[in-house]
Formats: sequence, C-alpha cells, structure tokens
Amino acid sequence: MSALAAIHVARKQLGLDDDAARDLYAVVTGKRSLREMSAGEQDRVVQELRRRGFKQASTGSRKQLEGKYAPKLQALWIAGWNLGIVERRSDEALIAFVKRQAQVDHVRFLHDPADAAKAIEGLKAWMTRAAGVDWSVGDHLPDWMRAPGAQIALAQWQMLVAGGRMEPRISSFRSLVAQHALPVDQMENGNWTVIMNLLGQQVRQLKKVER
Repeated sequence: MSALAAIHVARKQLGLDDDAARDLYAVVTGKRSLREMSAGEQDRVVQELRRRGFKQASTGSRKQLEGKYAPKLQALWIAGWNLGIVERRSDEALIAFVKRQAQVDHVRFLHDPADAAKAIEGLKAWMTRAAGVDWSVGDHLPDWMRAPGAQIALAQWQMLVAGGRMEPRISSFRSLVAQHALPVDQMENGNWTVIMNLLGQQVRQLKKVER
C-alpha cells in the first residue's frame, strides 16, 4: 500500500476530518497539504498515524497468490472489481478466470509468457469491452494519462458521468484527483490506487441501482 493510500485509510480508521488531518500534517511536516509533501514526508505522516493507533490491515492471514504473473493479474482483477465488471474479487474467482483463459489450474503454473498473455490480455480486453478502458499510450496523450491506473480511473469517471454522478468536465476529474491524492501531473501509477478505490465504491453503487 502506498503512503497516500495508507493515509486515507488511516484517516477513516481514526475518524479524522479534513481540519484534524491537516493539523496533523502541519505538526509532522510543516505542510497542511499532501500534494505539497515529498514521498519521505508522507511516510513520516504514516508513521505518526501508526503512533496514534492506525493499524494497517495485515495480509498475514491470507496467503498471497504465488507465481511470476500473480501480482499483475491480482492488480487487474481488483481493477475489474472497481470497474464493476468483476462480481467476486476473491483469488478463487481470479484463478477460475485464468483457468478458462490459459487452460492452467492455478496462477502459479503460469510460466510461459504466451500463456500469461492469454490471461492478462483477456482480462484487459474484457475491461475495454465492458467498461470502456482505453489502454492506448499514444504520443498525443500527456504522460499521466499513459499510466494504467489513470486509464482505469478515467474509465470509472466516464461511467459515473454517464450515470449522472459526476460532472463531465476533465477539470472536475483533475480536481477530484488533487483533492484525494496529488495533482494529476504528479501522480505515479501506484498513487492511482486511492482514486480507483474511491471511484470503485461509487461505480459499484451505480451498478446496483442499474440492476
């Protein structure tokens, strides 16, 4: 989990509103905004939140999937969950998907790049077909739009725009990202997890209403 993601989880866990959180940031770093902080300063905020009682969810009780391609597939699977197309986010559901796509019994048996590509590209194609994710990385796009996390978040935002839950202006998307993470031009791919999770909650709510 990135420092930004941990901070947002900790704020909810500790019940810190915006003013209380900004006061804490100022005490720790002298800055009241996450977007103004360096990565090291954000890490210091996380350490202070832990000192105040934040307990990051442990993965010790849940065995991580093994295999060279497991992290990539798990990240895409959770993205599919946040796009509202994956109905079960469990590892068992992911394994079943991989078995259908690559004809192997478990993710850990994916050794051949060609077999892995069947699962990875199959999942990405599903996300494009069902959720409108645009994976293009053309030179005409700004750098931040080329990050997979940004491409998924933009697809989520477009779904919420179509559902009447977001304003259609790209400036609104930029403002949302800056409010909960960093200005889009400063976002790295790992930073988009916070935004994808945030929008994912709204996307799944929208899907329930549509059903």
